[in-house]
Amino acid sequence: MAAAVVDSPALLLLAMFVYGAGMATNLQARYAGADLATPTRRARAVSTVLVATTLGGMVGPNLAALTSGLTEALGIPRLAGPFVLAGCAYAMATLILTVWLRPDPLLLARTEEAPPAVEGHGSGVLFGTLVMAVTQLIMVAIMTMTPVHMHDHGHDTAASGFVIAIHIGAMYLPSPLTGWLVDRHGPRTIAAASGLILLLSGVVAATAPIDSIAQYTVALGLLGLGWNFGLVAGTAIITDAAPLATRAKVQGTVDVSIAIAGAAGGMASGLVVTAASYPFLAISGGILALAVVPAAVAAARKG
Repeated sequence: MAAAVVDSPALLLLAMFVYGAGMATNLQARYAGADLATPTRRARAVSTVLVATTLGGMVGPNLAALTSGLTEALGIPRLAGPFVLAGCAYAMATLILTVWLRPDPLLLARTEEAPPAVEGHGSGVLFGTLVMAVTQLIMVAIMTMTPVHMHDHGHDTAASGFVIAIHIGAMYLPSPLTGWLVDRHGPRTIAAASGLILLLSGVVAATAPIDSIAQYTVALGLLGLGWNFGLVAGTAIITDAAPLATRAKVQGTVDVSIAIAGAAGGMASGLVVTAASYPFLAISGGILALAVVPAAVAAARKG
């Protein structure tokens, strides 16, 4: 808000850096949900956090117009409204955690004796990281270029917006079902399923006729579902594999790896489409997703 009032791009960049740190902390909430749950309900706890994220993502944009009007009435630039809303939301979250998160998990962890190291934990962390990084890279790459591809072939923003809305819904809304499946069948099985779903998504997207909004919608819905399977399963794997003493550090490092993979997917997607085509990008992403399947089989044998 201050950056908008004083018209300072530098201050805006600083604010976005802090905002990004807040988003990273928000992503850590799914690990907190897993840590506080029993092992047999761990994935369902992760899914509960993701559903809460979905609700916030659905309500927040609808409040943007209201907050923009309020800030404009106060003499603050209209586009600063959503940032004011975000600041208030973060302040409320801080208050809730400060007042109700008792006992402090960090202090509790310090008083508990760390369990002995278990062989195979390192490979579990690597596998969980691979699952989430690969699914993130593929999801971002295909999602980024689908609206561009649709626009280039005559579809309007309403059509691409509908496709992306279905995609976002598929990323989060199936979380309760995904959590139940992970707890029932194991995270490695669901991780392998995520690779197969992403392959199917790539095939559907690559073969979509230019005028078929329905097929693009199905492709992006499958893309979101495959990402959801990978995220919930990967989070459960990381939580199970990381020792208590270093769990927070490991989880933070994993999320950095996921962010880097997503950034790489976004940057590479445009280059691939320019050098080849959108269908090539989609089918290549689907084939890359298959890397998760043999990794899951190998991890299951070690487990």
